[in-house]
Amino acid sequence: MTSPFALRLQFLRDQLTQSSYDGFLVPMADEFQSEYVPASAQRIQFLSGFTGSAGFIIVLKDKAGFFTDGRYVLQAHQQVPTDLFQIYDSGVFSPTAWLIEHAPPYSKIAYDPWLHTAESITKLTKTMNEKNILLMAVTTNPIDAIWKDRPPAPTAPLVAYDIRFAGKSSSDKRAMIAEHLAKKNLSAAVLTDPTSVAWLLNIRGGDVANTPLPLSFAIVDAQGAVQLFVDPRKGAANLSHHLGCDVSILPIDQFSSALEHCGSYQLPIRIDPTEAASAIVDKLKSAHIKLDLGDDPCLLPKACKNDIEIEGMRAAHRRDGAALVTFLSWLEKAQIAGDVSEISADEKLASFRAQTPLYQGPSFDTISGVGAHGAIIHYRATPTTNRLLETGQLYLLDSGGQYLDGTTDVTRTIALGLPTQEMRDRYTRVLKGHIALAAIRFPEGTAGSDLDVLARQYLWAVGLDYNHGTGHGVGSYLGVHEGPQGISKRNHIALVPGMVVSNEPGYYKTGHYGIRLENLQLVTSSLDLPPAEKKMLGFESLTLVPFDRHLVDRSLLTEEERLWINTYHTKVRDQLNPLLDNNTRQWLDAATQPLA
Repeated sequence: MTSPFALRLQFLRDQLTQSSYDGFLVPMADEFQSEYVPASAQRIQFLSGFTGSAGFIIVLKDKAGFFTDGRYVLQAHQQVPTDLFQIYDSGVFSPTAWLIEHAPPYSKIAYDPWLHTAESITKLTKTMNEKNILLMAVTTNPIDAIWKDRPPAPTAPLVAYDIRFAGKSSSDKRAMIAEHLAKKNLSAAVLTDPTSVAWLLNIRGGDVANTPLPLSFAIVDAQGAVQLFVDPRKGAANLSHHLGCDVSILPIDQFSSALEHCGSYQLPIRIDPTEAASAIVDKLKSAHIKLDLGDDPCLLPKACKNDIEIEGMRAAHRRDGAALVTFLSWLEKAQIAGDVSEISADEKLASFRAQTPLYQGPSFDTISGVGAHGAIIHYRATPTTNRLLETGQLYLLDSGGQYLDGTTDVTRTIALGLPTQEMRDRYTRVLKGHIALAAIRFPEGTAGSDLDVLARQYLWAVGLDYNHGTGHGVGSYLGVHEGPQGISKRNHIALVPGMVVSNEPGYYKTGHYGIRLENLQLVTSSLDLPPAEKKMLGFESLTLVPFDRHLVDRSLLTEEERLWINTYHTKVRDQLNPLLDNNTRQWLDAATQPLA
């Protein structure tokens, strides 16, 4: 019996042949270039069965390549039909390299310009021209023509985001952006990232899973006036009082025509080619509008949390930590019976989080993986893969919550029973890297790429590593992954006070176990140093959850590292105890006893 994926792939090829195309590019993207795309834009899942959040497919007449990053390679091999797709780690063999190798000269490769950023198409076009391969934009996505039961676009209602959580009014934010545009001699900026629109206008929505986003576009001018383009079914008109008279609400299907009318502006218009769909930049260029290609002006202000947002993040992490500690206390006893599974553990943690004030739901799909599943970096338990938490295994739990006053993301690895010496060695090396990054003081202007090695050094010392970045930025009741900041080999953005980043080194032994230890950290001005020649920065750990003392090999720790752990555990105990019941408080007291 022919699989549905084989039929869909053949139908797509038939569509391409009818239009005289030799191939088609399928990114994991929607027109907003969101990290998490709604069901209506899950074309990769429709075509291949892959459910991860990072993927890219190239379909040619006789072959197809599937690409994902190191987090999802194992998952791709489990979900994607290998008789239909060649699967690659995009960090080792890129889609561009594969296309050059497999597409014959003078091939016509189609792409949907709404699903690729302008910058990516510019780079790819240059490379393909050098190889005599022609890229061609399509006006209608051929996958949509064969996707007969495609879900409708989301229409979750817009809601006002209270200033007691936002910390700054929309009018103040718009005035700040307007001043920035005026100083740059710009008429306006086109905002294509829904997180920027949500931040600027102090609105939230529910169009994508786990992130309170209203999928929308906006144009903000140098006087602070904004045109908001959104589906009318989302009820933006009900927020007219909240938005104010300087914000015009327009149907989203008028966005394209509004771009063409931007020619009335006398000065250039800012557009971020790394975020904006190629179709948007193409429309502006075709209208002969002067463009200023640069960063989204909301990007850095959004990343640098104000005082109210910082206090909100701290409060959210206290409540989140209390929920997690309550779960860990429960798990220690419950797993002995042998009937706790990956899914039931996730559900139990969710029930504890749901009891905390201001909780709005998870910030991402929980990674609840025991044993070999913990080695799949972005594993997600399903009824088919669900395993019991058995004694002798390591259990990796990566989860987070969306609270009205902040976003959390925390990972702990837990020993179920007595761990092996190898497990303790690897765990301690990951923990040492985590501490090195948490405790570092660094000069102003330092980027995440400068710090990434700190978390890897103790694994490198014995020939080990992990195949993901060390940290990502985090929003304030927005995206759990927020730019521009991050800690990785490739992130060269300077860290600034007010930014929040994760600290999550790991180790993964395929087929056996995985280890990851993640806290969120606030970038702060370092005030505990004597007068220095340069302004120094540091990190404040926001996450409040103990590390598993059973997995720590004390012989590998320095005195400074032991002191850091003991100090951190004292902070966890002191801040969480008022939020816990007596049983959980006793468990936490034992879990945070000083390491001798």
